[in-house]
Amino acid sequence: MTSQFFTELHANGVAEIVLNRPPVNALNAAGWYGLAAEIEAQGKRAEVRVIVIRAEGRGFCAGVDIKELASNDKLIVDVNAGNYATFKAVHLNKVPVIAAVHGFVLGGGIGICGAADIVIAADDASFGLPEVDRGAMGGAAHLQRMFGVQKTRYLFFTGEMIGATEAARLGAIERVVPRAELRDTALAIAGKIAAKSPAMIRIAKEALTGIEDGNLEDKYRWEQGFTLQAYMSPDSNETRQAFVEKRDATF
Repeated sequence: MTSQFFTELHANGVAEIVLNRPPVNALNAAGWYGLAAEIEAQGKRAEVRVIVIRAEGRGFCAGVDIKELASNDKLIVDVNAGNYATFKAVHLNKVPVIAAVHGFVLGGGIGICGAADIVIAADDASFGLPEVDRGAMGGAAHLQRMFGVQKTRYLFFTGEMIGATEAARLGAIERVVPRAELRDTALAIAGKIAAKSPAMIRIAKEALTGIEDGNLEDKYRWEQGFTLQAYMSPDSNETRQAFVEKRDATF
């Protein structure tokens, strides 16, 4: 199986993990498991000081592979576990994690951003959680870490997207830059952090995570329980089939 991501370790201790699964970087179950393991492993390496996650192609990440789930809905358990492991590997990593995103940031892409320490966005980036329209749940805990409660609910219920400029105005992302400058900007910020004491940065990461309000992993696991409930509804199957067949769902 072709790898769905690759990693480059820079001399300054920045590990660059790049999603690369055309056409839309929608990872399958194996891809999410592999990504989780890679993020966790990089954070445990003594020479790694910061992790940057970015992507090649049309957008950052379209979430899970809906076509895989449409062909075998029992894989939802594996997909849920892979997503959970990936977001946890980002949020609880030993080192700071920077998400550098462009184009569409959907589903699992929101999970990565919501779990990250810093988010840098290209000016063409847009964020959304179309979970209701895919017959699933999950990701709202991470979206809520970026936006307020009511904005999160508006985006979740409507499935609408929010652009990078508005996301920055609301404080969800650190910076908006031209697409051509995204990678260099993210690596420059990572380099600034990597130049500091690695021991102090690791301590700071653990301390800052510890003072957050609530347990992100527990919140996400709660949501995932409702994905399993949703999958027992005929409406959930109809949304997935409609997506695969490129038609409007009928309820």
